[in-house]
Amino acid sequence: MTENFTEAFEKTKIAGSIAAGALNEVNKIIKPGISTNTVDKICYDYINDHKAFSAPLFYSGFPKSCCTSTNHIVCHGIPSDKILKDGDIVNVDVTAVKDGWHGDTSRMFEVGKISVKAKKLVEVTYQSLMKAIEILREDVHLGDIGSAIQEHVEANGFSVVQDFCGHGIGESFHKEPSVLHFGKKGTGEKLKAGMIFTIEPMINQGN
Repeated sequence: MTENFTEAFEKTKIAGSIAAGALNEVNKIIKPGISTNTVDKICYDYINDHKAFSAPLFYSGFPKSCCTSTNHIVCHGIPSDKILKDGDIVNVDVTAVKDGWHGDTSRMFEVGKISVKAKKLVEVTYQSLMKAIEILREDVHLGDIGSAIQEHVEANGFSVVQDFCGHGIGESFHKEPSVLHFGKKGTGEKLKAGMIFTIEPMINQGN
């Protein structure tokens, strides 16, 4: 690993740790009765308290510091006065920028007692992410990542959202490569040392 790789990994890791810390703060307060604006303020304050700033805020006109996507909303949900209720599931997506480097992460939260179907959806999505991470090494194809996710998801009766994908990240918020969550083994670009990217499977009940 070159010195440049080391710098990229370390600075991205610091930014990612701040983003993850914001989600830990959300985890402390998530419950029925709070608004998604409250979630946004917690993320905004935590990121700023750690001398970083939110990448989504004002990005292409986005008005908030995080994305809050509830139930049927796949991604990029905008925090509002919407009140979370018992049985909701909500994804909170946070990207912190620290010293010019981006750290992007999200987490699914269960609000109160959720249905068996919703719980399985959350669990299978997480499992598919872990299956993709487990195979990462040099010379693995991008298609191998998508295939690992798609196979697990479809074996459990769900489907992969194909309109959105993971992406390269670092000094830019979004860059190449695009990381699809479906695909065929042995296809696509091969992974090389120094690449930093997100894997963020989005999964549907039904089609």
